[in-house]
Amino acid sequence: MRGELATLIVTAASIGFLHTLFGPDHYLPFIVMAKSGKWSMFKTGGITALCGFGHVLSSVLLGLIGIALGLAVTRVEAVESFRGNVAAWFLIAFGLVYCIWGVRRAVKGRPHTHRHAHADEAGHAHTHTHTDEHAHVHHEEGARNVTPWVLFVIFVLGPCEPLIPLLMYPAAKSSAFGVALVTAVFGAVTIMTMLAVVMVASLGMNVLPLGRLERYTHALAGGTIALCGMAIQFLGL
Repeated sequence: MRGELATLIVTAASIGFLHTLFGPDHYLPFIVMAKSGKWSMFKTGGITALCGFGHVLSSVLLGLIGIALGLAVTRVEAVESFRGNVAAWFLIAFGLVYCIWGVRRAVKGRPHTHRHAHADEAGHAHTHTHTDEHAHVHHEEGARNVTPWVLFVIFVLGPCEPLIPLLMYPAAKSSAFGVALVTAVFGAVTIMTMLAVVMVASLGMNVLPLGRLERYTHALAGGTIALCGMAIQFLGL
């Protein structure tokens, strides 16, 4: 069993790394949301780690329930597949809503000029944006506070499909230690890979000059998240 467990651990680490790296939903939402929301690196890393933990834990709990009830791998994987469809649609819906909100905010934030004529002088003009007004500050703060939790819920719903068969094998050998070790290795590698990709990409995004596109970062973030969800749902990424 020791040799088999060692092989299983290496497999869990490899699959955790590749599954995360080739799944854009594991990092793209955090990269674009960090940019649009002007998150600090500490906040970006914290939200990414929290969502990654919820993402892995939900599949672990489902796998343990399947083991306890003696369910076949195919039945548990069917539930995971259903959860994956739900998470993908939620990702699409969230991205589209956030994109629409971002477009509206960008349009309202477009600088424009008002001219004023006076009887005793030639007149004057001033330029402003409506997003600078007090009411809009609260709307933006509300969106910043809600979006991390929306991402967390979506990631809890999102499955780690490769984890279920990895858990089932040591469970079939009646090795609780094997189940715990495989879970820990897979989860740690998954979360560390997420953090590495998100943090490196976020550092690059922070020095990327957007110019006039800066107003559209929310819209671009929403569009990217929606496309990410579509890629999962329709392309099976």
